[in-house]
Amino acid sequence: MLSLRHPLLSSALLFALQLLPNAYANNTPNALTSKLAATLVQTEIQQNQDALTYANYTEVSVSHVELALDVDFKQSRLSGEVTLDLAWHKAGKILILDTRDLTINSVTALDNAGKWQSIPFTLAKTDEVRGAALTINFTEQNTQKVKINYHTSDNPSGIQWLTPEQTQGKQLPFMFSQSQAIHARSWIPLQDTPAVRQTYSATITADKAITVVMSADRKTLSNTQTQFTMPQAIPAYLIAIAAGHLTFAPLNDISGVWAEPELIDKASQEFADTPKMIEIAAKRYGDYRWGRYDLLILPPSFPFGGMENPRLSFITPTVIAGDKSLVSLIAHELAHSWSGNLVTNATWRDLWLNEGFTTYVENRIMEDLYGRDRALMEQTISYSGLLAELTELSPRDSVLHLDLDGRSPDEAFSGVPYVKGQLFLVFLEHKFGREHFDAFVKNYFNHFAFQSITTTQFREYLSLNLLQKYPKIVSEAEVDNWIEDEGLPSFLVPPNSHAFDDIDTQRQAWLEEKRSTDKLKTGTWSVHQWLRFINEMPRINLNQAKLAELDKAFHFTGTGNSEIAFAWYSLALDNGYYAVLPALKQHLTNIGRLRLIVPLYQKLAGTDQYDWAKNVYLNARPGYHPQTQASLDDMFADTPLEHSH
Repeated sequence: MLSLRHPLLSSALLFALQLLPNAYANNTPNALTSKLAATLVQTEIQQNQDALTYANYTEVSVSHVELALDVDFKQSRLSGEVTLDLAWHKAGKILILDTRDLTINSVTALDNAGKWQSIPFTLAKTDEVRGAALTINFTEQNTQKVKINYHTSDNPSGIQWLTPEQTQGKQLPFMFSQSQAIHARSWIPLQDTPAVRQTYSATITADKAITVVMSADRKTLSNTQTQFTMPQAIPAYLIAIAAGHLTFAPLNDISGVWAEPELIDKASQEFADTPKMIEIAAKRYGDYRWGRYDLLILPPSFPFGGMENPRLSFITPTVIAGDKSLVSLIAHELAHSWSGNLVTNATWRDLWLNEGFTTYVENRIMEDLYGRDRALMEQTISYSGLLAELTELSPRDSVLHLDLDGRSPDEAFSGVPYVKGQLFLVFLEHKFGREHFDAFVKNYFNHFAFQSITTTQFREYLSLNLLQKYPKIVSEAEVDNWIEDEGLPSFLVPPNSHAFDDIDTQRQAWLEEKRSTDKLKTGTWSVHQWLRFINEMPRINLNQAKLAELDKAFHFTGTGNSEIAFAWYSLALDNGYYAVLPALKQHLTNIGRLRLIVPLYQKLAGTDQYDWAKNVYLNARPGYHPQTQASLDDMFADTPLEHSH
């Protein structure tokens, strides 16, 4: 490591060193080159550019978070204290943390004599995106520990409280967190930026009938207390908690499923291939480094398909289809164990480093487990979805290295970082060949393990370890086009699955009335082929009678497969086929997954069914997650709504 006393290095630059490639970090002071110094400066500047945090983390960073919280379902509140261990990168007395809608009761600090002393603090005015800065003024320089007593609001942006009636079993309440992107600050005062990694521990107290789980090692202390330990350093958005009527089913010695009792059998059967996925991914990309990999099946109000919290991925029940047709989502969350959790985007404008790599790795896992045909079908469906989404996104949001320009990072989560990022990596794979590219990706994960990096750092590593190593194959200009330019490169070769050829032929014959519905040969079609059949139908002026004919033959309306339901309802609304409305109401009311409901509300809001949609939303809204509410409130702004973040 570079000497802490080297005259060329400020403390902030030394902090930045941990984010640099190991090849740099292992140099001696005398070996510093101008390139290294420039890289250090650039890294510091980039880290300071995380405009979504108030934290002064280049001066002092949190190295460990210790929670002691009570879960209070009566008041819908988490209350207790957090103790933060601090690592100082320069002499100082000020610590600035991120909060959102927290009540801070007191702040104490451990003084040089080993005693806890009350410390002054100020809580700033609330910013709509970033929340409120908590500034703590220490009496001694470089204080090592600070303790904050606090409680959450009754509707924090990162926590949902569910009544018993909103759960599967209808007996006990349920609570779960969703900390990504910057919602950890709504239930813990901390440095809520992916640039800072910390270990954490927790002691959680809840009613004896309630089971508590977190993204950490779990140990039962008593019938009301559970202890958790996360020994690997992670960014704040991966700290997660859930509590409710939960039971556990093992899949093997390091993997299993948590779910409400009513779902545990279905879930464990649906996700039985998870251990195989772990084995496949570890063989291709290096050891699985997180100990356990369990799944938590959340209530349907969970706003996302999954959340990659280490050791315990949170999963929507909407992927329990009964035939393992939607388990690519499990492969995706598992893939985050390497891309995202192990190597993390340092700011949210670098989100594609998390999601593009993960979508790429997910598809490779699916190919190894279920074959090339399925992997290509999933690639092709994703590509078609991206093309449709690009027609609705502003051009600036089609850039991989996204400029958020003060907006909420939640707005970065389009198909661009996922699918365009994946397509970029597939492009590199095709150009350099799988043997070379697989080695590059594996080395990339090992090189930056447990670090948060920027797009600039990725590009330096890519240039050194692929572009220069195998010259005249891919140019820096082509990389620029992928990462910094709008839209998709003109030289992109789209994915194409020949498994869809017959589906496309039959659809066209049906549209041209050359083949009747009863003559369509669909007996062997997979879910992905059905999705292709529906998604590529005309979006306007499709004959209502023909839609009714399809519905009667294949029973799309009311289907239990969430992806087919979404595809069918989208097609129906685009063509004004409102016979689906009764079933659509159930779809919109029973699930809260953003991707499966927000586009349908958007389609309805632009038609004469606006009032119908608004009524459905107002009735369903109490069961939606705060982040889902925030996504939809503006759509129905002509009706007064309780404020949500």
